[in-house]
Amino acid sequence: MDTALDLETRTGLPEHLRVLARKYPRAAWQGHANFNDLTAFWLERHLMFRKVLDKLVSDAQHQLDEAQPRFGAELSRYTGFFLNQLHGHHMIEDHEYFPKFQNFDKRLLRAFEVLDADHHALDRHMKELADGTNAVLRALQEGKGSHDGVGRLLQVQEGFRGFLDRHLMDEEEIIVPIILEYGDEID
Repeated sequence: MDTALDLETRTGLPEHLRVLARKYPRAAWQGHANFNDLTAFWLERHLMFRKVLDKLVSDAQHQLDEAQPRFGAELSRYTGFFLNQLHGHHMIEDHEYFPKFQNFDKRLLRAFEVLDADHHALDRHMKELADGTNAVLRALQEGKGSHDGVGRLLQVQEGFRGFLDRHLMDEEEIIVPIILEYGDEID
């Protein structure tokens, strides 16, 4: 894949993939006649992923400042929830929505290849997040100091947050404008 489109280095979608995003700017989405409940729900899921990851980062930062008695339980609960929900969300997108939506506008076929590559990249980051979380949880369970492990986990969480936000922003700028443009044709 073109390195300019790689999730690890991309700062946004190139202009040729923003053809509908230019026509339908984010500020006008909710007022559009084709903006429906399913689209609102999908965007709310994206917001939820951002909020849960923000909580994980904040909790790790607080743990580094001062040991929090519920840190391990909260880390396990929220990371498990986040990873399970994100995996399920991506499965639905990959198998249901993206195959259907990519047929509406051939100018955006490359954008769907980018989103697919993003999902594969995010799978690797999800594994890294799971591994880092499990290492910290093992250290806490064994009663070992976990300051260094939490510091490493925080770096993983912060990196993941950046990659996830880039992906979600770009995905939203591809999918929502398609819904707005072709809403009458989408089942």
